[in-house]
Amino acid sequence: MFSIEQIEEAHSKVKSGADFPGYIQDLKVLGVTNYETFVTDGRTTYYGVNDLNIESPAKHKGLHVADVSNETQFRSDLKAHQQGKTDYATFCNDCARSGIEKWEVRIDQMICIYYDMSGKKILIEVIPHRD
Repeated sequence: MFSIEQIEEAHSKVKSGADFPGYIQDLKVLGVTNYETFVTDGRTTYYGVNDLNIESPAKHKGLHVADVSNETQFRSDLKAHQQGKTDYATFCNDCARSGIEKWEVRIDQMICIYYDMSGKKILIEVIPHRD
């Protein structure tokens, strides 16, 4: 069983997208199996075994997500974020501008799926492992 406080402590170590794989490993240790983050307000629903789920409060004011996705721009923004060139707030703004409604992380499969407003999968990304 995990708590929002434990998750927030793990997230506090993340300064850029370059820190993301370590964060995922921390969540795995806590027992998180998957989660969904919504770009509009930054709230996240975390799931664990035995139907456990908890939702974090909104992290920012409502962002307007573009109705039409721009996959090319999103991929460019994601790459910059993963290289540590942008912070989390900037990444969320970039996602909204590129039409990304949410992302889902499936820790058991070590993938992150980004969705547009229509529910279309824009990108399925393999999360690097740290052994």
